[in-house]
Amino acid sequence: MAVAAVCASTVLPLSRPAAADQLSDAKAQAASLEAKLSATTAQIGALGQQYDAAKYHQEQLQTQIAQTRDAIAKAQAQVSSDKSHLRKAAIDSYMSNGTAANANPLFTTSQKDFAAKTVYTKVSENRLHSAVAHLTNSQDTLASQQSKLQSQEASAAAATASAASAMSQAQALQAQQTATLAQAKGQVATLIQQNQQAAQAAQAAQAKAAAAGGGSTSGSSSGSGSGTTHSYPVPPPAPGGAGAVAAAESQIGVPYVWAAESPGVGFDCSGLTAWAWGQAGVGLPHYSGAQMAMSTPVPSLADAQPGDLIFYGPGGSEHVAMYVGGGSMIEAPQTGSFVHITPVRMDFAGIGRP
Repeated sequence: MAVAAVCASTVLPLSRPAAADQLSDAKAQAASLEAKLSATTAQIGALGQQYDAAKYHQEQLQTQIAQTRDAIAKAQAQVSSDKSHLRKAAIDSYMSNGTAANANPLFTTSQKDFAAKTVYTKVSENRLHSAVAHLTNSQDTLASQQSKLQSQEASAAAATASAASAMSQAQALQAQQTATLAQAKGQVATLIQQNQQAAQAAQAAQAKAAAAGGGSTSGSSSGSGSGTTHSYPVPPPAPGGAGAVAAAESQIGVPYVWAAESPGVGFDCSGLTAWAWGQAGVGLPHYSGAQMAMSTPVPSLADAQPGDLIFYGPGGSEHVAMYVGGGSMIEAPQTGSFVHITPVRMDFAGIGRP
């Protein structure tokens, strides 16, 4: 709007050239938009790992829930069996108690029969007590498993809600980022148009002055690119590491897609490393924090071998890349980027070998 307003006002007399002001304003706005895009991209990346963590936790809970339900079924069967045994023991005890009541030693004709009946009575009573104890234990076990199931189901519901929340937030941020990017592209187009108009005006002025033989061109260029790249010798690959690296490198140029693990279509950071190691025969969860927890720690980058995973953020919770050797790594970095090889960023939280 600011650019449009300036352009619309060009019909009025100008006390000073407007092109410089327009260029300065456009550059400032572009820098502001770039900062917003960068911040939004970082938020989306963090939400991606939050989503992966919630899904990973949810999958673990579903496995635990299945095991608990199986335990509940067994406990219910045990309760039914114990109830049956208790009924039988109760009947035996009732019968033995009746026999004992009629077998008074004062009136019995055989001391031997009386002793046998007494022993039978004690055995029946012991069976009854044992059946009661077994039933109580099995009922306690069943109640404990049912309580455990309720807790697991509540945790699974919370994990599902967390994943849904992360996805909703990421979608909202991506929509915001798309709008911001469209705005930035519009300003870039305006800036290009302004530069073209300025160049045409300069050419017209030079043409008028051509009769005098005067012509001058001025240009300036600036570029900055500095970075410290550490050189590391490429060590022999770890078992499976070469295959994982080859798989990852086969996806160079594939776009970053939030929470994806689809070769040729899209990956997020942990989706790429999980898929690549999967091609080498090693299963990894689709979550960088879990990948770090499951990996064998590597002391330093100098000890790293191709295929080792490089983790960023507390507990590897923010990002993961794969070491390819020579101080470089391959990664699916962030929204708007593609799978690529880049120098290792030295602020990593740890290195792990699957």
